Amino acid sequence: MDAQVSSEISMFYGWWQLSVCLFAFLSLMAIWYHIGKKQNDYGPVWLALSVLCWALSGLVEIISLNYNGLYPHFKDGLRSTLSLTNSLFILMALPWFKYLPKQLAPLIKSKFWPYIIGIPFAFALFPTLFKMFLVREAYVINELDVVYALLTLLFLGFVLWESFIKRRLPLLGWLALITILVTLMAQMYKLMDSTINLLLFSAIFKTSLIMLFFALALSWVKELTETVIPEPHQLKLLFGKTDNQKSGGETSVTLIGFAGNKDRIVRLTPALYRLLRTFAERKLNSTDNWLEIKPKNFEASKNYDINDHNELKRLLEALLNGLFGKKNWTRDKHYNPLKSTLFEMSENRERKIRLHIPKENIHVENE
Repeated sequence: MDAQVSSEISMFYGWWQLSVCLFAFLSLMAIWYHIGKKQNDYGPVWLALSVLCWALSGLVEIISLNYNGLYPHFKDGLRSTLSLTNSLFILMALPWFKYLPKQLAPLIKSKFWPYIIGIPFAFALFPTLFKMFLVREAYVINELDVVYALLTLLFLGFVLWESFIKRRLPLLGWLALITILVTLMAQMYKLMDSTINLLLFSAIFKTSLIMLFFALALSWVKELTETVIPEPHQLKLLFGKTDNQKSGGETSVTLIGFAGNKDRIVRLTPALYRLLRTFAERKLNSTDNWLEIKPKNFEASKNYDINDHNELKRLLEALLNGLFGKKNWTRDKHYNPLKSTLFEMSENRERKIRLHIPKENIHVENE
C-alpha cells in the first residue's frame, strides 16, 4: 500500500513538473520574443532553458513509472544530468543581468566565465554518464549535481538580491533570499532517503523559483517602461524658487511625464541649472526664443548664450544621471531621445537651439 501511494505521488509530481515547467518555459520565451529579442538580451532565454530541464525531468519521472524500460541507475543518471544542465543554464544567464554585486561583477562579466562554470560542469557530468552506462556505484559521484547546484544557488542568490534592490523592490529581494534558503534545504534532502519530503521540497522550491523568474522578468519590463523617454508634449518642467542662503543655491528641477508614480527631481550644478532655466524663460517670455551657440570664429563684441556644444552635452548627461543613475543609460536609448525631446535646432543650421517642449508644459516660479 505504501509503495502504491508513493508511486501515485511520484506520478502526480511528474505530471505537475512536466506541465507547469513546460508552460513556464513557453511563457518566458514569449516574454523574450516580444521584448528581449529587440533588446538583444538573451538572459531570459537561458532562464527559460533552465526551466525546460525541470520539465524534461518530469517527463523522465512519468516514463520511468509507466514503463519498466528505465533502470533505476539510468533514471537517476538522467535526472542528475538534467539537474546539472539546469544549473549550467542559470549560471549562463547571470552575465546578462543588468545589476550584479560589485564583488562578483568582474568575475561574472569576465571572458573566463564560461570556463569557470563549464569545467566544474564537465567534471560533474562525466562521472554521472559513467555511472549511467557502466552501472557503477560511487556515492561521491552520485551527488556531484548537488555540489554544482549549491554553487549555482550562491551566485543566483546574490544576483537576485542585487537586481531587486537596484530596481527598488526590496520585498522581492527578501523573498528571493527565502526561496534560495528553501532550495538549499531541498538540495540537502537529496542526500537523505526521504522521497516524499524531497518531492515536497522540490515542488515548493521549483514553484518559488519560477515565480521569481517571472517577477524578475516583470521588474525588467517595469524598468524598461520607466526609462522610456517621453515625447515633447508629454514632458513637463518645473523650476522652483532658488534659495540663496544655501551653499551654491538650490539647483533642482522637476521632470513630469516619465512612467511611474513619482515625479523625477534632478539636482544640477548652478551653472547647468541656470542654462536650463534660461532655455525655459526664453521659451516663455520671448517671441525669439532661440539661444545662440558661440561659433569658433566669434565676434568679440557680441554676447552668446552658450559657449559651446559641450555645455549642452554636460546638461544632458547630468539630467540622465539624475533620472536613471550613472552608467544606467545609453546614448542610443536615452541620450539621443532625451536630446530630441528637450531641444530642437534651427532649420538653417544657424547654431541656434531652443526648448522643444510646449510653453504650457513649463512652469518657472518667480524669485
